Amino acid sequence: MRGRYFQPWRKSLGEPMQKQNINSFEAFWPYYLREHSKPATRLMHYVGTALLLPIALAGFTLNLWLLIALPSCGYGFAWVAHFAVEKNRPATFTYPAWSLASDFRMFGLMLTGKLGEHLKLADVPAQSSPAESD
Repeated sequence: MRGRYFQPWRKSLGEPMQKQNINSFEAFWPYYLREHSKPATRLMHYVGTALLLPIALAGFTLNLWLLIALPSCGYGFAWVAHFAVEKNRPATFTYPAWSLASDFRMFGLMLTGKLGEHLKLADVPAQSSPAESD
């Protein structure tokens, strides 16, 4: 049973993830939402994103050394969610800029209660939390 251990770059223990050829942010956005299909994955992203704001403010106003914590805070929660909850490879590895923009977009849409309609358009199964509904 060689190679049957957890490999985060694979969707499951079967076939590797399909290589996506995405050439625009508009095409990337539904892909990003499908890669975040579980509410627990999105919740962990929200926690990491929410923590970025006070850490960045403290870093710029109190001590620039605090800015070192930004990547581990933001990506730490997200990557744990992808590897442990969603069982997929973070989009950051393939599309870093679009992934970062999408993370903030998803966070903003959740805060305004508009994420649900985007999840529906991306064909993400309806298992969202109340904060994400239309």
